[in-house]
Amino acid sequence: MPGELNHSVNQWMVTAEKSSRIAEFNNDVSLMSGTMVIVDEIEASGISQTSSRDLDISSGEKLGLPERAFSAAGAAFLSAILVNPLDVAKTRLQAQAAGVPYSHPLSNLTTRMAFFGPHMMFADLRCSPSCTRAGIHGTVAICPPDCFHYKGTLDVFYKIVRQEGFSALWRGTNAGLALAVPTVGIYLPCYDIFRSQLEEFTARNAPGLTPYAPLVAGALARSLACTSCYPIELARTRMQAFKHLHSDKRPPGVLKTLIDVVSPVKSTTSFNNSMQNYRFLWTGLGAQLARDVPFSAICWSTLEPARRRLLGVIGDEANVVSILGANFSAGFVAGSLAAAATCPLDVAKTRRQIEKDPIRALRMTTRHTLLEVWRDGGMKGLFAGVGPRVGRAGPSVGIVVSFYEVVKHILNRQYATS
Repeated sequence: MPGELNHSVNQWMVTAEKSSRIAEFNNDVSLMSGTMVIVDEIEASGISQTSSRDLDISSGEKLGLPERAFSAAGAAFLSAILVNPLDVAKTRLQAQAAGVPYSHPLSNLTTRMAFFGPHMMFADLRCSPSCTRAGIHGTVAICPPDCFHYKGTLDVFYKIVRQEGFSALWRGTNAGLALAVPTVGIYLPCYDIFRSQLEEFTARNAPGLTPYAPLVAGALARSLACTSCYPIELARTRMQAFKHLHSDKRPPGVLKTLIDVVSPVKSTTSFNNSMQNYRFLWTGLGAQLARDVPFSAICWSTLEPARRRLLGVIGDEANVVSILGANFSAGFVAGSLAAAATCPLDVAKTRRQIEKDPIRALRMTTRHTLLEVWRDGGMKGLFAGVGPRVGRAGPSVGIVVSFYEVVKHILNRQYATS
């Protein structure tokens, strides 16, 4: 009897163990089945598990605002140095279309007589010492007008280097750095935060609006960044648009340029209010936002799907090189399209920023400026400088976005290992 009882107990324990193993197996199968269903749903929706959204969420859990601002500022610093010559070329072409003269002020007979008097001393008003096209007028060597007229992007580069020196291609770089670091340091982190919150909100309340989250986030972040740092943008445009004719003196910096902007307003009797003087530093902000908000909206709504698709092709093997390549390619395409589409607004922005008459500058609007550009130059005027603008924006967006994402990736891996 005791032997039969022990045998029954052993059989029951074996049976229970088998049942437990079967239950565990069934649980594993259920878990695997659920996982496969999730994977199938992700593949059916065309979104990869290694999309940039997932990467941003994983990074966002560990990276705070200072780390994001640091990576964005580093990207802006690199971009501002590399693409500055194209920015100078774009600004010069647009300023020339607006009527800014680039010839030497003494090449005009009237101003020359007023400067030298009736007994003109010898003067050399050639565009450069090596120019062989200068004609001798009395005792003065003067170049023909087309020596000072820009015909295209490469012609701008050639004439600036010949007439003003190689370093002139980087005029406004200090303003660009002073502008780019805080602007992008505000822009990209705020874009990340706004986009994450908007995507979470729309996913819960209005799933159909989720694809528009990057568009709205980009517009909001860009508006905040532009308004905060606009006076430096105004100084950079003026530094790049106007020639520095005194070779024996250093070109004016950001502070001197801003003082020169405010000085005509202070000297005008109609504008004695100090607040009005400082308001002039934000002249043209409307045109800047009218250009940058659509630019951001077009850029991010194009960039996000492109880089998600590229990162989806990479799959689980994402590394620094693949993240760099995917983000640079997507940023290059998105930046080029956005720059071409918003070129007329960029022309209006430049024209408003280089206006020297303080009363007219405060009365100008973006709409009236665009009508004026259309009346003066037609479609060609609206797209003045489109070549260097597209050539600048594509690489610039690619550099900024790829550098930003790579730094985030590296910092996130460091946090993970620590």
